[in-house]
Amino acid sequence: MYKFCLVLLALVLIGQGCNFNDQSETTSFDKLSNDAHSFANFNEVRTTHLNLDLAVDFEKKVLQGTATWDIDKTKKAKELILDIGNLAISKITLDTGIATQYTIGPVDSIKGQALTISLKPNTTSVTIHYSTSPQAKALQWLTPAQTLGKVHPFLFSQSQAILARTWVPCQDAPGVKFTYEATIKTDSNLLALMSAENDTMLSANGIYHFKMDQPISSYLLALTVGDLKFASTGRNSGIYAEPAMLDRAVWELESMQSMIDSAEALYGPYAWGRYDVVILPPSFPFGGMENPRLTFATPTIIAGDRSLVALIAHELAHSWSGNLVTNETWNDFWLNEGFTVYFEQRIMEKIFGVPYAQMLTKLGMGDLEETIESLTAEGRIEDTHLFLNLDNQDPDDGLTDVAYEKGRFFLQTIESVVGRTRFDAFLKKYFSENKFKPMNTERFVAYLNKNLLTDEQEKADVKAAEWIYGPGMPDNAPEVNSAELDRVELAIAKFNNNRIKAKDIDITGYTTHHWLYFLRALKNLNLSKMAELDAAFNFTASGNSEIACDWFKHCIDESYKPAYPAIETFLIQVGRRKFLTPLYERLAKNKEDKLWAQKVFEKAKPGYHSVSYSTIKNIVY
Repeated sequence: MYKFCLVLLALVLIGQGCNFNDQSETTSFDKLSNDAHSFANFNEVRTTHLNLDLAVDFEKKVLQGTATWDIDKTKKAKELILDIGNLAISKITLDTGIATQYTIGPVDSIKGQALTISLKPNTTSVTIHYSTSPQAKALQWLTPAQTLGKVHPFLFSQSQAILARTWVPCQDAPGVKFTYEATIKTDSNLLALMSAENDTMLSANGIYHFKMDQPISSYLLALTVGDLKFASTGRNSGIYAEPAMLDRAVWELESMQSMIDSAEALYGPYAWGRYDVVILPPSFPFGGMENPRLTFATPTIIAGDRSLVALIAHELAHSWSGNLVTNETWNDFWLNEGFTVYFEQRIMEKIFGVPYAQMLTKLGMGDLEETIESLTAEGRIEDTHLFLNLDNQDPDDGLTDVAYEKGRFFLQTIESVVGRTRFDAFLKKYFSENKFKPMNTERFVAYLNKNLLTDEQEKADVKAAEWIYGPGMPDNAPEVNSAELDRVELAIAKFNNNRIKAKDIDITGYTTHHWLYFLRALKNLNLSKMAELDAAFNFTASGNSEIACDWFKHCIDESYKPAYPAIETFLIQVGRRKFLTPLYERLAKNKEDKLWAQKVFEKAKPGYHSVSYSTIKNIVY
């Protein structure tokens, strides 16, 4: 009996040993939350390093070549599933060139297609031979006429949120991080840049090599090719732009190096080596995109008065919040953007002073209140939560002021409860301990409670659950004050109530932020008042896109026809979705304006990126 027990015990231990081995094999990489926006089987097989080799064909508007993925997989994994979007696959090989079977799944209107690749037991790499579609949603191909220089074509990518799959077959989920290297072949007159180590000079043969040693998510994979020149702005910062734009951009963004230094002083070392910015043509659909080492930026920030540089502070802040510690799924998007807006404001306060930062904060609160009111009126109260359920939606639907501003004010509330010194120490530790890792909302709350809100009264005062999982704004939202904007408020109240003429308003010292607050507070308008404002301040001819957009909203609401030619020019020349959407939405409210908007859209759409094109098409048709 004793011998039998020993044998039985040995068998049990052997069995447990096998289980231990299986478990270790299945946990060689951290398990990620399910991602409703990806087909990828990243908890069975994980892509770890990408080697891209692509040729840029401006005539056919395609990228063609190979993507080789190094993989880490569990023992039982027999296939690798990648996300693709309308890619033409010609061949797939394993390791040293062994052809393998693959299937392409049906098209999902949001997620694209699943590329399922058969693996061998010892497979360590997979090479996909492919080309992109001329209609790839991530890629914007511009003719010379659509650039500033009018001589050379231009290409740029926009991978966020789930568009990387339309130019690179990948596990297109933000929780999956990988390093990469790339070879890009293009016209020798053009400079190619990526979210990696970049050259500053043209290559004589048009071949460029890139390397990114720090792990990134697929939405941060970026490429641009064009007639670009470089100028340094400091120790580890600089700007790329078309030659005719470069000097203006350098002057406008002269504070970039100070921003980097200020950010490092707040929350620890900058982890990416260089921080450069490329100013793209006007069709870029966003203000900026925080691609590591190389922020993509809209030319609309080059206002001529350095008043819109907060956007650069925002994209730089993403080098910590987002790029370094990344939302695990798009439902956790606020972890990227709320942290970044908070960090952006701290940078702006450090460089430009408290009054300046207070103006930005008050404008942000106004934007948030308007967004919450609008979403509530549309019956989308769940979309006013910080943690979202976007499982059956395009993740772009989560790109509202809720993620950005409500997220920021939640963090500001925590700061007010625990004090700035403790909160800064917490954030510095958070970025350091979680760098190059994904973070989800549940784990963040646990980390917050373990490392900062250890006192039950502090937890009660913060009300984290109400902020994260509740609608609208909790009752402990911070008060927002700005002495600079108070004087604007006094003047606008008098104008709204016909107690002062526009020409008599004291606008001494007004910056873009004063004007935005002024325009957003206008009430009781009519055509006479619109003409009076335009005569006094020449809003219709403003070269500042932020001011022009807010003015044009009133022009459409009041049918102020003298501004319509300028509105048409604006809608054709500017591709930034933030500006286009509210203007087209207003135009779509009545039949006459909607018909006019459709005609403008037909003229403008060749210059819109697919992100803006899709949004506006759904509005006007």
